[in-house]
Amino acid sequence: MRLPVPDSIDPAEELGRVHFVGIGGAGLSGIARIMARRGIPVTGSDDNDTAFLGSLRELDVPITLGYAAEHVGDADTLVVTTAAREDNPEVLEARSRGLRLLPRSAGLASVMHGQRVLAVAGTHGKTTTTSLLSVALIHAGADPSYAVGGVLNATGRNADLGAGGYFVAEADESDGAFLVYDTHAAIVLNVDADHLDVWGTPEAYAAAFEEFADGIDPEGFLICAVDDAGGAALADRQRSAGRRVVTVAVDAPADLRAVDLRVVGGGTTFRVERDGTALGEVALRIPGRHYVVDALAALAMGLEIGLPFADLAAGLGTFVGTGRRMELKGAVETGPGTGEIRVYDSYAHHPSEIRGDLEAARALAGDGGRVVACFQPHLVSRTRLFGAGMGEELGAADEVVVLDVYVAREDPDPAVTGALVAAAVPLPADRVAFVPDRADAVPELLARARPGDVVLTLGAGDVTQLAPILVDALRERYADA
Repeated sequence: MRLPVPDSIDPAEELGRVHFVGIGGAGLSGIARIMARRGIPVTGSDDNDTAFLGSLRELDVPITLGYAAEHVGDADTLVVTTAAREDNPEVLEARSRGLRLLPRSAGLASVMHGQRVLAVAGTHGKTTTTSLLSVALIHAGADPSYAVGGVLNATGRNADLGAGGYFVAEADESDGAFLVYDTHAAIVLNVDADHLDVWGTPEAYAAAFEEFADGIDPEGFLICAVDDAGGAALADRQRSAGRRVVTVAVDAPADLRAVDLRVVGGGTTFRVERDGTALGEVALRIPGRHYVVDALAALAMGLEIGLPFADLAAGLGTFVGTGRRMELKGAVETGPGTGEIRVYDSYAHHPSEIRGDLEAARALAGDGGRVVACFQPHLVSRTRLFGAGMGEELGAADEVVVLDVYVAREDPDPAVTGALVAAAVPLPADRVAFVPDRADAVPELLARARPGDVVLTLGAGDVTQLAPILVDALRERYADA
């Protein structure tokens, strides 16, 4: 459901009692938590009991499972997930009573009032970078408020209220939400066409990022990762328009660069140079070149608002990840001298994201290990457009299991299935399996996984539920090892 954004968005304290339709989602749960921390009366409903609800229950926020008109109660305002159907009974009830209806973007904007918004945008890497920035600023004593699209492992929450005057926000382009915020400074990690069911064309998608950058406070600034062609083009255009722009990169010339990258165990170490001058070293606990770019962008933001490099680098070094971003779900010993099988879970659902996480998995596997990937395509529209590209990138694994499309907010299309992705994987046929029934995925992975392997479940749908099941099954198999 796409609700219009009001011409004027009131501060959260002026919304009265607020009911969240889809409160279990990453976005709405964070907004609800911040409102509850401010003392605003909050209720919510969802059709799933998600991992995000725990941090709301600890604040005694009333939550009901399932949707019904009576759940609206005496609310004055409803904040509604984009995943809600047009016939949602709570939305229908609110409309019949003339209550205020806000989309997620307006709900988030309402809690940002009066703070300097540091927004993190891009096709890929938003959640990790927002998390890295939040942790770095907290460690440096800036005490920001933050709202992230995943559970921050350091705090166990996806959002919280700070007193430092900064609001770190994941700025989502999927539904145009990032165009709503009053942004002081922003990071753009990449511009790589996605969500074309909303934007229509790659050109329109890129233009939305231009509009987002144009809306930054004239006294603020923009940070662009310029290893990405879309990020580099945006940086050039914004500089030409007079915007203060800071560039970051690993390979390309940039204001802030990461050099001497080294994969050490399950993490990555690199040195940082600004305008050719060495600043120091950063040691991340997460693996992969793309996470170095994320950390570099977060570091640049912290430096630009005046925080010391040493404090920011130390904060980045404490970061232990965000749920579903190359998250280690278990390591199973397979016997003396045979090594272990490690199982990771990732939210990657776009070809570029798949590429980055498989590169990280390959580094983790080392010279003697293999990579086994289990991928679930997300959305019919995305699979129709990018299915072949998904399959191509999956070819970086040694063994691939592809599930059927996870259908969300769209109707299924019998012509668009996971078989399209599996057929595009450039591996021998015996190393690729299309498994349309998710229940068959764990037995298929068990048959393929060997000692020393890294197994990676990938996708934005319910494929995440398979990783812990697989870990348990592997432990049972090797119980006597």
